[in-house]
Amino acid sequence: MASYRIRQYREQDYDAVRSLFARGILEHAPAGYRRFLRSARAQLGLLILFIGARAAAGCWLLGLGAVAVALVAFWVQIRSFSTTYVQQALSTDLLDISGSYLRAPDSCFWVAEAKGTVVGMVAVTTPEDPAQRGAALELKRMSVSKDYRGQGISKALCGEVLRFARARGFRAVVLSTSMVQVAAQQLYEGQGFKKVGVTSPSLFAAIVCFQVYHYRYDLPGSAAAPPH
Repeated sequence: MASYRIRQYREQDYDAVRSLFARGILEHAPAGYRRFLRSARAQLGLLILFIGARAAAGCWLLGLGAVAVALVAFWVQIRSFSTTYVQQALSTDLLDISGSYLRAPDSCFWVAEAKGTVVGMVAVTTPEDPAQRGAALELKRMSVSKDYRGQGISKALCGEVLRFARARGFRAVVLSTSMVQVAAQQLYEGQGFKKVGVTSPSLFAAIVCFQVYHYRYDLPGSAAAPPH
């Protein structure tokens, strides 16, 4: 028997949901930083910086110091990138969760509850891409508490979204996830989602080799979506 249950969001879940979302996003910042440091672009840039600083100052210690300063600066920027994303979400759709997802058409928000505590969440809504509207819904804000991963909660939450979209006659579910969220990619691909695109959300993201992966799940046997 499952040690958790999936239910629709309630107003008393507000603080727990916002906190869960923020923790889930911020925990990926170190992975993004490590991935950046492993990239050929970053390593070449740091090497050029070291050589240039050493040549200019005539001291290899100053060259190392310049590299150290650059490493700190990039970490601060990557952390700030994640923090800004969290703040944007908390000040938009997650500021009024009921209004954004429970009172809006073709939208919903679920939480996973275990021992009286919210340990997971997911939402579904109209896609941001106008070209997808009317035919697909978008899975958003998927997050599961670190202590409750590996118990099938993410799969169950994803299933709620797929059933919701199918019941309303939509042909597909789309979503976006970052390149550092490897477990999320494995979950979605295991559920049958196909990667359909890759983008960088900003110039800084492109500089640090950060990409967003776009996925699509075509619902089998779905009729054309009704007018909305």
